Amino acid sequence: FSEFVFIFLDGHVEVHKYTFVYFMSFLIVYVLIICSNSTIVYLIWKHQDLHEPMYIFIAALLMNSLFLSTNIYPKLLIDFLSEKQIISYQACIVQYFMFYALGCSEFLLLAAMAYDRYVSICKPLQYPTIMRKTTVSIYLALAWLLPACQLVGLAIMSSNQKLCSFTLKVIFCNNTIYKLFCVTSRAITVYGLVILLNTVVFPVVFIVFSYIRILIICYHSSGDVRKKAAQTCLPHLIVLINYFCLFTYDVITVRLEYEFPKTARLIMSLQLVLYNPLFNPMIYGLKMKEISKHLKRLFFIVLNLNYK
Repeated sequence: FSEFVFIFLDGHVEVHKYTFVYFMSFLIVYVLIICSNSTIVYLIWKHQDLHEPMYIFIAALLMNSLFLSTNIYPKLLIDFLSEKQIISYQACIVQYFMFYALGCSEFLLLAAMAYDRYVSICKPLQYPTIMRKTTVSIYLALAWLLPACQLVGLAIMSSNQKLCSFTLKVIFCNNTIYKLFCVTSRAITVYGLVILLNTVVFPVVFIVFSYIRILIICYHSSGDVRKKAAQTCLPHLIVLINYFCLFTYDVITVRLEYEFPKTARLIMSLQLVLYNPLFNPMIYGLKMKEISKHLKRLFFIVLNLNYK
């Protein structure tokens, strides 16, 4: 397609005289997302006692949230200051590709974290041998490269489809681009389902299986083991449930062609771009004991510097 093909985004809040208020609100949220996620990543990088697989995976997950937000927020902020919310079809495809590549990476990272917790709790004596630095590096590379490589093919196939519509009722480009096509492509549908199985369904099944095994071991173990499992596993499960609900909503609305009311669509979209990127650092910063300890120290250091 020519670079002069544009898509209209018809999913924004009615701004008018409140444009500046919405712009500043989203800008503040974006800054909070950058600061909160970057702070936890910095603490994990800075402190030697956090250089363990579990915390490295947490840092990767938070970096993923940063990339995902950066894929959405700059364009969203520009749209709030524009009379018409438009995007070129090529840019829309890129945003769509980045959104799902990073979204699928989140499930694979959560699967790696579940495996790490499984080995730590169920096979503690073998943990140093199994979860070596090389192993962790391979898991991180697979979590980012596997979805990206698969989504490239889907993005190329989508970019070559003939368009019969030029309006999307969303605030950013996602699976709804399929509604622009003149004819539903069976190849794209089948390929998309394969990617969904590889990067979402199988990882979620693996995570559930891992935590069932952990629960069985904990049930027959001492109180200290159960307490450790709850401290390290509960945040991962909360993040998984939250993200899985959002992803399920995306599949229902597009793949199953179910029409949610406009208000419901807007709320779910805002939850994805506002709530989820702030939710992860909050959960891991407050619920993970070692991270919370370093976070409090950093907070007191900043307070003391400001006081002086």
